[in-house]
Amino acid sequence: MDGNDNGRNRRRSGGRAGNAARRGTQLFRQMPWRISQNTDRPTEPLDEEGIAAIHDGAMRILEEIGIEFLNDEALQLFREAGATVTDANVRMGRDWVMEMLARAPSEFSITPRNEARRIDVGGRNLLFGNVSSPPNYFDLSLGRKVSGTRAQCADLLKLSQFFDCIHFVGGYPVEPSDIHPSVRHLDVLHDKLRITDKVVHAYSLGKERVEDVMEMVKLAAGLSEEEFRAQPRMYTNINSTSPLKHDLLMIDGCLRLARRGQAVMVSPFTLAGAMAPVTMAGAVALSIAEALSAIALFQYVAPGCPCVFGTFTSNVDMKSGAPAFGTPEYMRATQMTGQMARFYGLPLRSSGACAANVPDGQAMWETSNSLWAAVQSGTHMVYHAAGWLEGGLVASPEKFVMDCEVIQMIQRYMEPALTATTPDDIALEAIREVGPRGHYFGIDHTQDRYEEAFYQPFASDWRNFEAWQAAGGTWTAERAHGLFRQIVDTFEPPPMAEDRAEALADFVERRTAEGGAPTDF
Repeated sequence: MDGNDNGRNRRRSGGRAGNAARRGTQLFRQMPWRISQNTDRPTEPLDEEGIAAIHDGAMRILEEIGIEFLNDEALQLFREAGATVTDANVRMGRDWVMEMLARAPSEFSITPRNEARRIDVGGRNLLFGNVSSPPNYFDLSLGRKVSGTRAQCADLLKLSQFFDCIHFVGGYPVEPSDIHPSVRHLDVLHDKLRITDKVVHAYSLGKERVEDVMEMVKLAAGLSEEEFRAQPRMYTNINSTSPLKHDLLMIDGCLRLARRGQAVMVSPFTLAGAMAPVTMAGAVALSIAEALSAIALFQYVAPGCPCVFGTFTSNVDMKSGAPAFGTPEYMRATQMTGQMARFYGLPLRSSGACAANVPDGQAMWETSNSLWAAVQSGTHMVYHAAGWLEGGLVASPEKFVMDCEVIQMIQRYMEPALTATTPDDIALEAIREVGPRGHYFGIDHTQDRYEEAFYQPFASDWRNFEAWQAAGGTWTAERAHGLFRQIVDTFEPPPMAEDRAEALADFVERRTAEGGAPTDF
């Protein structure tokens, strides 16, 4: 689908099944769809006293300082629950907060239209999602950043579907500025539900957008209202307005989803030194208070609704005020928040973020730091794991491909085969056969295993300098651009039943004719 589709192709039922596996075989070998188990013990920088101190700090924020909720329904619900409400400020007792949190599940599943793409959130599961919401786009063919378009958004959705290491599809992978905001959600979600068959997201930006997306998810999967409510089929993610504030629309959207059994993520965006205290403990405590205040509300309204505690605590460059990501402070804050999420019994979301402006070395070391912090913290859902640049202001397909290489390496790192200790793995007979003067290349033990023994990259180039130079000497981002073009140029969307495709197209056409969603509030 491209930006000037205008519905001409909306009624086509899509491509053949097994697209990702076939295309992966034809273009390059990628690891198959799997949900990795994080087998490592989490990194826990806080001792018991540290956990207790941050918990007490967060509870005192809720009890003594309060959180502003700019949502009249939320204020009324808090009054009913016995909280102290003064104008928009809400103060709540820790006993009530902990009682509400005890209602939230520590594990749950989200099932998209393709049930084989179900994701299990919690436990040791480690899930990765695509970049979400940058207003700008950059690729090497342009050589500069530009405002996002529907065609660019669709290309990034194709990458999200193609790569099996991407488990869920966040918001718009780039904001399509060529679609009017009143109908943007209709066109992009239509594209998303046709291009992908993975778990999708709704922005909590007004009741019309949330209600429209829920209806579209139902239509794409052929669900009745009862079936939709019976289990999570989609999710939303909201940010608090740090410090100490939740806005009207995001809380409204979460309440609508929670009441219909869908998953919600609450992810305060706290930058130490700007929107939160300059100390990591203070920034984490503030973030926890903001997140728990909203999650407690949702559990009061819809006991047992699936909620994820999101961390997005980093720091600013104190010389310029610009956000920084993938820093030591970001890593420690993520690890600390992971400890606190386990303390509260909630699944954890973190991010794969960087401050770099182009897909270069800085972009990869900062993103790698962020991704490994997710692993170390026991994160369950990694938002923005592929394609993020410039602190979230730019989406890049080259960066997307490069990030997927790192994600696959993390998945390979988690495979039990790497730490197996059977007699075949200890390989005493092979060691005896080779002895002190031979080599292992030609022996049966190696020949029987070499094809699957080690990770095989698709974007990295392991040749020496002379061989690399003789093959054209392409740098990593250039190779990633070539892979991106091959993927989108040969992409076939996953199948959708004709009746579902018709119903989805009809809904989009009707809601577009009605004007979509209001843009002034």
